[in-house]
Amino acid sequence: MVFALVYLLLGRLLRLAHGSHKEVDNEVELIVLHHQLAVLRRQVRRPCLTRRDRLFMVAMSRLLPRTRWSFHVSPQTLLRWHRELVRRRWTYRRRSAGGRPPTSTELRKLILRIARENPRWGCLRIKGELATLGMSLSASAIRCLLRSSGLGPAPRRGPTWGTFLRAQAKGSLALDFFTVDTVWLRTLYVLFAIELATRRVRVLGVTYHPRAVWITQQARNLAIGGRLEQVRFAIHDRGAKFCGSFDEVLRTEGTRIIETPVRAPRANAFAERWVRTARTECLDWLLVLGRRHSERVLRAYAAHYNAARPHRGLDLRTPDLRPAPTPWSPGARVHRRDVMGGLIHEYELAA
Repeated sequence: MVFALVYLLLGRLLRLAHGSHKEVDNEVELIVLHHQLAVLRRQVRRPCLTRRDRLFMVAMSRLLPRTRWSFHVSPQTLLRWHRELVRRRWTYRRRSAGGRPPTSTELRKLILRIARENPRWGCLRIKGELATLGMSLSASAIRCLLRSSGLGPAPRRGPTWGTFLRAQAKGSLALDFFTVDTVWLRTLYVLFAIELATRRVRVLGVTYHPRAVWITQQARNLAIGGRLEQVRFAIHDRGAKFCGSFDEVLRTEGTRIIETPVRAPRANAFAERWVRTARTECLDWLLVLGRRHSERVLRAYAAHYNAARPHRGLDLRTPDLRPAPTPWSPGARVHRRDVMGGLIHEYELAA
């Protein structure tokens, strides 16, 4: 009821103030338009404006004083739009740059591949190799590409320890120590050797005190039976446990001793990787009672590692070459054999 009375009074007042002047009609129309804009602002929070809309509003704002700006954007936004229009006015369309065409992606990949596969080749050598393939590129362009990809000049891209070990894997033997803590919190020292070419592991001995006499005797045991005839290099760290008499025994068998750099475990990466494998698959799941127990466990695991465990570095073959298995046929039974008391399982086809 009250709303209806207010509506009638407002209508009478507007009719008295309206009269019949044309200017009053325009003002009423503007008031209605302002009210419509207010309604739209309540419904649309941020309208999507095109470049033409912005240009029109900026141009119209030049004709009105700032106090009468009733745009749905702030004055700072209008001024920013004006600055962008001025900036666009002073920009010119760029012409296509001339000069040497860019090197294709395929050629860049080929150059990087050649540089990585041949670390002793320089820019001119790579340029000559590309010429034999019917490709032409300057040495400076090749140099810039190698430098931007993190490949320095040829003398600095020498062979790494990994490249050296892979090239000299046949006839190389890596030796190292690792420790085992017993149930009684005593420390055992395990000496082992691994052939880099075949990944075959030999547990040479376990002791509480790795003295010079003991480790020299392990070198003699390793040389018995011609085990070092095919070994050209023996790799070990610079620890004090590898004494001079140990190295001398190996030298008398025609083996060259290579000591790894200080604090560089990657230089003896094959031995370090086997230590991790032995811990995660065997030692971390057992309680070692003493020296004999540790030696028996490690020799059993080494036998499993050499004869039955597939190795990723050997294309999932075992270090000891096994005869090709018979093709599996549906219905054939698979027999499980427990190793180390059931800690590790081996599988084979039943006869």
